[in-house]
Amino acid sequence: MNKNENRAADNFGSPVFPKRTGGFFMQANSQKRRARKTALEFAGYVAPAVFFITLFVGIPFVMCIYYSFRKWNGIGKTSEFVGLENYIRLFTNDPAFVSALKYTFIYAIGTVLIVNVLAIFFAALLESKIKGRGFFRAAFYIPNIISLVIIGFIWKFICTRVFEALMSITGWGIFGLSWLGDSQLAVFSTIIVSVWQSLGFYILIYVAGMQGVPTELNESADLDGAGAVRRFFSITIPLIMPSISFCMFHSVANSLKMFELIFSLTGGGPGTSTTSIALDIYNTAFNNSRYGYGSAKSVILFIIVLVISVIQVNFFKGREVEA
Repeated sequence: MNKNENRAADNFGSPVFPKRTGGFFMQANSQKRRARKTALEFAGYVAPAVFFITLFVGIPFVMCIYYSFRKWNGIGKTSEFVGLENYIRLFTNDPAFVSALKYTFIYAIGTVLIVNVLAIFFAALLESKIKGRGFFRAAFYIPNIISLVIIGFIWKFICTRVFEALMSITGWGIFGLSWLGDSQLAVFSTIIVSVWQSLGFYILIYVAGMQGVPTELNESADLDGAGAVRRFFSITIPLIMPSISFCMFHSVANSLKMFELIFSLTGGGPGTSTTSIALDIYNTAFNNSRYGYGSAKSVILFIIVLVISVIQVNFFKGREVEA
């Protein structure tokens, strides 16, 4: 059929369809196969992680919520439903939990503030042109790679045996203080040891953030007459706000959940002056065989960490700026 015939056919209302070639459909099928292959590869990589997270985190979390409404000693095959009794007892008839809650907040506030301020300060020093920057970075980070349990035992030995020997040699009164035997000093000791152990990690985060600050901004501010302190607070701090947000979130969550260091350093003593919520949960569930009641405390701890973390992240996210 020639062109004139095609036009005639169009004029009489007979539709003319273009010829379908196989290339278009082959290309569409090829894209579908690639997408299917990519989805299968993604599922193959993600499925093991999802499986183990569900097995070791998801299921225990659901079981924890379930047993928080029941009375169970962790050994018997049966448990008794008690409703909200465990939660009511937490805040009405459990002074140990209230004391643990108070200490945990004191410990968290002290640790978070001190470690972040010191980390920003030392990160700024390491970013300056001082000699031995690589050595100091490694020296600060070494305590972070050591187990918290070992850190606790090391400092327990230092605060008792080593300080006692230094007291006899130097006669300095600071070594004669009962750093782990006095309730107030013990609280201070746990905060200082925690800061010493985690400081290197946060220094590296802040150093990485400061390295991302454009040098042109500091050079321009320097030409305008701004001093080092003014440039640091007006340029560096706003631009490393993502690093500050991460470090604050990480330090807050870890401080509220702290267990290993306190367990090995003070054991919660003297008395219950350094008993954190996590340690109190451990004592309730494993030492007193009250798994249901301990589960209720765990749920409360989870809610506290979740609420504080969400508030903190939203607070700092709103203050992030881009270079």
